[in-house]
Amino acid sequence: MRNHHILVVICALAVFVAGCHKKSKALEPLPDVPSTDFSAPEPAEMKQTEDSGVIDMDALSRQFQSIFFDYNRFDIRDDQTPALQANANILRNNPVVSVTLEGHCDERGTEEYNLALGERRAKAVKDYLVSLGIAPERIQTISYGESRPFAFGHNEDSWQENRRAQSVVLKMQ
Repeated sequence: MRNHHILVVICALAVFVAGCHKKSKALEPLPDVPSTDFSAPEPAEMKQTEDSGVIDMDALSRQFQSIFFDYNRFDIRDDQTPALQANANILRNNPVVSVTLEGHCDERGTEEYNLALGERRAKAVKDYLVSLGIAPERIQTISYGESRPFAFGHNEDSWQENRRAQSVVLKMQ
């Protein structure tokens, strides 16, 4: 009886595989492509053009720089102002784009404390961008505290990478 069940399962699997094989399409060879320089191009600021109206959101997102913070702090460090100014320039050049600023923390501290600290970090970045002329309604904030680490180590190098505010690009309607 047991062998009968195994045989039924094997037969059902064979029928399934045969059916999948019939549904699959044969791969066609790729056309000859001339050799190309595969080095990554330097990112260029994206602008919405009147004729196309298209913004490459992924390319634009990669241009934004994360802003890093000291341990247990949410004030903007002097070494982070060039990155903030660059982020403001991207927003100025793309007026239909808005961002969500995500506040992040390292793993030290309680969950509640880190959520509050992450919110303060995101708000500090928003306030700085607003001081540079970016409309506040184009910037949302959210805190993830320690729940979305960038680096997974348990040392100062990893913790420094996780103490950040990160921009997520949204296109406004």
